[in-house]
Amino acid sequence: MTISGAQKTVDNWINTNGVRYFNELTNMAILTEEVGEVARIISRTYGEQSFKETDANKNLADELADVLFVTICLANQTGINLTEALAKNLEKKTSRDADRHKNNEKLK
Repeated sequence: MTISGAQKTVDNWINTNGVRYFNELTNMAILTEEVGEVARIISRTYGEQSFKETDANKNLADELADVLFVTICLANQTGINLTEALAKNLEKKTSRDADRHKNNEKLK
C-alpha cells in the first residue's frame, strides 16, 4: 500500500465505519495516547521495566499501526498530502544533515 493509498483507505474507512473524523484536538489527544502505548511496549521490551499482566496482549506492530492510522487521520482532515510532505522532509534532512551523522563520533 502506498502512502497515498493509505490516506484514501483511511478516509474511506472513516466515512463508512467511523461516521466522521474526530476533531483535530481529539485526534491529537488520541495520537498522544497511542504513542504512549508504543513507549510502554518499547520500555518493557528493550528497557528495564517488566511487563504487567495487563500488558500481555499488547503488540508493537498493532500499536505502531494505530499511531500511523491517527497520523493519517490528522493529515487527511488538515489537507496534508503525506507523500509530498515526506518527500520534502527527506529533502530537508538530506541537505541539512548531509555530513552531520557521518561526522558524529558517537555513531562510529
